[in-house]
Amino acid sequence: MGFALAEVCASQGADVCLVAGPVQLKTKHPNIERIDVESAQNMYETVMSRYYGMDGAILCAAVADFTPVEESDKKLKREKENLLLELKPTKDIAASVGEMKTESQFLVGFALETNDEEANAINKMKRKNFDFIVLNSLQDAQAGFGYDTNKINIIFRSGEKKQFDLKDKKSVAEDIVSEIYQIL
Repeated sequence: MGFALAEVCASQGADVCLVAGPVQLKTKHPNIERIDVESAQNMYETVMSRYYGMDGAILCAAVADFTPVEESDKKLKREKENLLLELKPTKDIAASVGEMKTESQFLVGFALETNDEEANAINKMKRKNFDFIVLNSLQDAQAGFGYDTNKINIIFRSGEKKQFDLKDKKSVAEDIVSEIYQIL
């Protein structure tokens, strides 16, 4: 979804900085500066260093909520039956960007929810200072991860909601970018 959003924004004249995790996807438009990152921490540092100079951000990466307390640079061998991993919360990129956001910047977030979808998305939008949130549901067939299609709902700070049909991700990106233009 992030690559589709970057391509649509660039095709409409925006200079885009795409911060991407480890994926095989390619960017096509020359107005896209791509920064590849390997970890949630690396993504956090990159986004924090770049957001100040931007008109806004669309935060659609599915960054892990938790990170192992201890990292290993070696393969963990099977030496006993159980292995316990201690996890700590990953730095919250969206919340940090939301705190930095100025009146002249826009901020759009995504929520993939499994229960109490709308209530959780609204709560997330408010906590993280999004102008609107794009809600994905795991309950919608052929939407979200692993598909070239998506079905979204957009919830605005005003309480307004828009529901969109299942579409290819480029068309979904066009819908989202159109909504950004409406709030600018």
